[in-house]
Amino acid sequence: MHLVRQPAVAGAFYPGQASVLSNDVRLLLAEAKPDAGPAAQAPKALIVPHAGYIYSGSTAALAYASLAGGRKSIRRVVLLGPVHRVAVQGLALPDVDSFATPLGLVEIDQDAIAAVASLPQVVVNRAAHAPEHSLEVQLPFLQLALDDFKLVPLAVGDATPAEVAQVLSALWGGPETLIVISSDLSHFLPYQDAQSVDQETLQSILHLSSTLSHHQACGSTPINGLLLAARQHGLQAHLLGACNSGDTAGDRARVVGYAAIAFMPGDPDAH
Repeated sequence: MHLVRQPAVAGAFYPGQASVLSNDVRLLLAEAKPDAGPAAQAPKALIVPHAGYIYSGSTAALAYASLAGGRKSIRRVVLLGPVHRVAVQGLALPDVDSFATPLGLVEIDQDAIAAVASLPQVVVNRAAHAPEHSLEVQLPFLQLALDDFKLVPLAVGDATPAEVAQVLSALWGGPETLIVISSDLSHFLPYQDAQSVDQETLQSILHLSSTLSHHQACGSTPINGLLLAARQHGLQAHLLGACNSGDTAGDRARVVGYAAIAFMPGDPDAH
């Protein structure tokens, strides 16, 4: 029997109708102009926001537009996001065969899952994935930005940066593997306060300082793990763009921060 994780937030966080969703995402990707400009080489890892598309879709598109150079070569996406509704100890895999979106099915990479399933911090928890939006909202972008890929979805709960980094390193692979960390930044601060807090958070990320708190980013646990792994693997962080909901579709009294960040192999000759 083919087990499918059905969409939980289609029609809420993003359009539930395939044609509308496809058109919206394609338009966002076409309009995305990362600050760093297009790169011939695709990033090894991305940090991408996960709010409703009217709020953070333009920022998410900056990250996914940077994958143009890896459209055909990226065949595996390791996707980590924080749990919002179901508590998890460690990093949770789903026991399903695919994730569905209005655009179709995304196959789970069973070989990759087998490579990490025996790690003590990796658990199986279908219930943690069922209502979780942090992973789901990334899928339509991935379906339109990449040609053919399999997914390794991990819903991250209580874990240390080292535990997350160990899982990422086990799945690191080569150019065929992309790592995506789903996270927003600060939550519900006044506009200018949020800008100040988020700027400090971004500086920490760009310096690969794996000490972020949940007040700085809801996905601080997987981000911290990525930052530790990035140091271990010689990656450099590049800010593609940042804003908050007060810049897009919300009022400025209580905003949520968003950023798109790409991680590229560092220059071994740089001093």
